Amino acid sequence: MRNAAGRFGLVFGAGIVLVLAAFYFSLTSGTFDMSVAEVVRTLLRIDSSHEFDLVVFEFRLPRIVLGALVGIALGTAGGVIQGVTRNGLADPGILGINAGAGMAVVLFMFLFQGQLTMTGWAGVMMMPMFGVAGGLAATGAIYMFAREGGRLDPQRLILVGIAIASGFGAVTMYFSLKMNPKDYEMAVAWLAGSLHSANWKFVATMIPWLLILPVIIWSRAHVLDLFQLSEESVKSVGVSVEREKRLLLLCSIGLVSASVAVSGSIGFVGLIAPHLARQLVGLKHRYMLPVSGLAGMAIVMIGDLIGRTVFAPAELPAGIVVSVIGVPYFVYLLFRMRKS
Repeated sequence: MRNAAGRFGLVFGAGIVLVLAAFYFSLTSGTFDMSVAEVVRTLLRIDSSHEFDLVVFEFRLPRIVLGALVGIALGTAGGVIQGVTRNGLADPGILGINAGAGMAVVLFMFLFQGQLTMTGWAGVMMMPMFGVAGGLAATGAIYMFAREGGRLDPQRLILVGIAIASGFGAVTMYFSLKMNPKDYEMAVAWLAGSLHSANWKFVATMIPWLLILPVIIWSRAHVLDLFQLSEESVKSVGVSVEREKRLLLLCSIGLVSASVAVSGSIGFVGLIAPHLARQLVGLKHRYMLPVSGLAGMAIVMIGDLIGRTVFAPAELPAGIVVSVIGVPYFVYLLFRMRKS
């Protein structure tokens, strides 16, 4: 136990250092380069200028913070979904939860186009609610088609998830094509998983979800450990299996939907982060979930940094950068699981 706790502390500390490095490079790098001294003076309000204030407080800082929050949410949700389904290939994007939430948010944009601004408080607060409804619809469809004999079949789960994601994607495209050209451009950029439109209102709408849901999830870490056993064994120790699954999945859907509402669909974070966490700190969810959230934070922040700086003056959405890494990693995991 001491060794596990010590290893967790070491890994978590190293992760914090990596995140701080990504934060530093994200804050100082870009089309408008700033020195460390200029950034510090701007943050501390020492002889700051209007140009530096605009770059730091209006463009870069909300984007960095939002990327960090989205990464935590997706990494944590991915760890929970893999634990509940006992499937190492499960991921909010692969299972169609991202697609369901994305479809609902695009529907929101379509219904309220020209009436609510996407950056106004009304739009910002309502989008996560639509996202949760879409995520719940996707999860309901998964439960309907992937259950066999009252249980979720891990093999059918992936196939059903891919089919559901394709179906929701088709509906999303239909509503997108019905939009006017300006709203269509915004919807397409958002669906790619971009943090380009990040602002402090988006950050504010993410915070309540992250203050409540990860705490609930972490308090059920011992239940996720038990879920790695057979359902009969879990029931024998007095755990209400279906009730706990519903609670944990609802928390995961809330995190994913809130993330999709403010950043679009950034896939594969929920797949990669839990695998990295298990390799670093082991299978106990008490240690794995915080590391998975931290890994998700680093992945999104570094992906956004690469997309914003490497391809400058053009900008590549963080979702595309992460997918370039995630697709080969998914194929690697698929072949490794087939061999085992």
